[in-house]
Amino acid sequence: MTQSNFRQIEPVLPSQDIQRDIKWYQKYTGFTPVHTDNMYAVLKRENLSIHLQWHADSEEDPLLGGSVIKIFVKDILSIFQEFVERGTIKPEKLRKNTPWKTHEFGFYDLNKNAIFVVQDI
Repeated sequence: MTQSNFRQIEPVLPSQDIQRDIKWYQKYTGFTPVHTDNMYAVLKRENLSIHLQWHADSEEDPLLGGSVIKIFVKDILSIFQEFVERGTIKPEKLRKNTPWKTHEFGFYDLNKNAIFVVQDI
């Protein structure tokens, strides 16, 4: 398999309340719904997609939480400024020149899924 086969990643994150979470993603990340129902939603921003799937948070259907996604970008500063203005993150959350050679910031959605925005340097 060659790297050219990889075109995108579309994470499916657990949700306790699809409609609530759609509103949160629109306000705090700029992702907008392209498909929604009471059990599932697909949100897009440019060529990226995030899927939300409802879970009962019971023993038979655990919500789990704790999923992590990383969104890699070409220029993190404009996106960082946008997310500060949206109230998604605080200005001091940008980590520049990490030991693993990135600039990045992260935040949690309402279901405790961690979302990181990363620029390789």
